[in-house]
Amino acid sequence: MMQDLKSALTGISGILVTPYDHNGDILPEMQEPIIDRAIAAGVHIMVANGNTGEFYALTLDEAEAMVQSSTEHVAGRVPLVAGVGRGIRDACRLASVSRQAGASALMVHQPPDPFYSPRGLVDYVRTVADAADGLPVVLYLRNNAIGTRAIADLCALPSVIGVKWATPNPLKLSEAMAACDPEIVWVGGLAEIWAPVFYAVGARGFTSGLINVWPQRSVAIHAALATGDYTGANRLIDGMKDFESVRAEEMNGTNVTGVKAALALIGHDCGPARPPSAWPLTAQQQAALSAFISGNGISF
Repeated sequence: MMQDLKSALTGISGILVTPYDHNGDILPEMQEPIIDRAIAAGVHIMVANGNTGEFYALTLDEAEAMVQSSTEHVAGRVPLVAGVGRGIRDACRLASVSRQAGASALMVHQPPDPFYSPRGLVDYVRTVADAADGLPVVLYLRNNAIGTRAIADLCALPSVIGVKWATPNPLKLSEAMAACDPEIVWVGGLAEIWAPVFYAVGARGFTSGLINVWPQRSVAIHAALATGDYTGANRLIDGMKDFESVRAEEMNGTNVTGVKAALALIGHDCGPARPPSAWPLTAQQQAALSAFISGNGISF
């Protein structure tokens, strides 16, 4: 089972949106068709309560409800990784709930505490892992400033099996990989556009928000990289850059907005993004996204 999970991490980790109804309440059943479509396309892992799932915009009760519904929708067809984070007690509670719900592993978000320390982060992950009672852990590193020594200490924790590297610094990634157990799985955490760079360093697999909208393109990019076809992969990535460009605007504040606006355009409206994400898109952003959707013939 562990080897299967590690193998899946070298594929695509699809970060699921959290759907809302017209009142702004979570609407978990709207996630099921997205999951079915992504798995049918060949996406290897589903991730509930990731950043594209607006983890930090959810209440703890909502996050618990989403991991429970996501595991039900996935129904064991692929691994389901559950994001956990916030204050240590909330993270531990959500870790325990995720394990009981049937999650295959945890993804531990970096805590947004302004005073966290590198060694405190090691204690944080260890405590969360203990609360999950042996469930495998994938680290989500969005800041390599904690240093290679701290990253190595984190990866030495018994439950840690992988790292989602979400900082645009491939040299630091290479340094961290060399300092850690070779059994650790390194995953590109900056989606398709950065995947070729991270593949060249030795990381495998990548995270994707595109899978909510166009999972077939994500799978095609992964297939090209898996065979070493960087030219083909880059050509496929060029064809989806307009989507990622919209998501990267406003200090990445349109990241989730772009995905949810695209879902509405293709006929599967999952509601708005919650503040502090931007909503709605500007007229210029909406026009660019509409051109991308129609130009590629994407529908749900």
